[in-house]
Amino acid sequence: MTTEDGKSEHEAAGEWRAVLSRPLAIDEFLSAAANVDIEVAALSDCGAVETNTDHYLALRLGRVQETLATSLQSSDLPRRYEEYAYAMVVADGLGDQGAGARASRVALSTLAHLAIRYGKWNVRVSPETSAEIRQQGEFLYRETNEAIIRASREDIGLIGMATSLTAVYIAGTDLFFAHTGHSKAFLFRNGALIALTGDQKNVITEALGNRSGGPMTEIEHVQLWSDDRILLCTNGLTDVVDEEHIADVLALRRHPNPDCRRLVDLALSAGGPDNITVLLANFRVGPARPETHSLFEER
Repeated sequence: MTTEDGKSEHEAAGEWRAVLSRPLAIDEFLSAAANVDIEVAALSDCGAVETNTDHYLALRLGRVQETLATSLQSSDLPRRYEEYAYAMVVADGLGDQGAGARASRVALSTLAHLAIRYGKWNVRVSPETSAEIRQQGEFLYRETNEAIIRASREDIGLIGMATSLTAVYIAGTDLFFAHTGHSKAFLFRNGALIALTGDQKNVITEALGNRSGGPMTEIEHVQLWSDDRILLCTNGLTDVVDEEHIADVLALRRHPNPDCRRLVDLALSAGGPDNITVLLANFRVGPARPETHSLFEER
C-alpha cells in the first residue's frame, strides 16, 4: 500500500519518526552574569599601630538551575546553569582600645547575614532592577548603622564606636558603589586610576554608628569593561601612597594577590602610620570559570 505521494507506508512511517525524533532547535541563553570572571585578593596590615581596626569582605551571590530528574533527553535541556553577582566591602573602625575593630567587624558580619536573610540578589540588571539594587543598598546601610548602634550599648567601652564603609556590587557588567567615611574605591582602566568615591573628611559624623538613621548614602552606578580592575582600600593606603604610585602597581597586571602585597608594602615603607587594607579584583568578560579565585591574607 502506498500513500498519496507514492511512498510506501513503511517509508512514510520512517519519515514521520524522523520528524518526531529530530533534535530540538534551541538557542542557548547566556546572561552577562554567567559570562564574567572575577579574581579577588585582599590583604590587611596593622601598620605602625598596635590594633588593626580594618576588616574586609568579598561575597559571591549566585543563582543556579540544574536538572535533577526528567523524562527528556539531555540534549533537550540546558546544561547546569550558574550566574553570579559579587559584593566587596572594606571597613575602617573608629574607637579606642579595639572598639573600632569591633565596629567594623559588626558592620561586615551584619551585611553578610542580611544578604542571606533578605536574599534579593539581582544578578541581571535592568532599569527596574537597577532601582531595586539602589534601594536594597540604602536599606543595608541603614540596617548596618543600627546594628552598630545596638552593639555599642553592650558595654560602656564601646560607646561611640563607628566605622567607615565602602562597598561595591557587581552584576554582569554593572557596578554599583557606595561609601561612608574615608575608605575609598577606585576603578583602574586603560592606565588610568579613576576614583569612584570622593573624600568625606568629616569622618566623625560621616561614619556608620554615630547616630540613628546614619549618614545619607548614595548608590552610584557605572559600566565595567573587560580587564577593568577594582580597588577598595582604607585611608592607611591613600594617606601615604599617592594615586600615581597606586596606578603604577596596578598597571603591571599581576594576579591580585602580589599586587595587594605590593600596595601594602608601599604604605609600610612610607611609615605605615595607620592600618592598611586593600581588596583588589580583576574583572573580565568571557567564558565563566568554575570557581572564582580568592586569596585573602591578614597580618
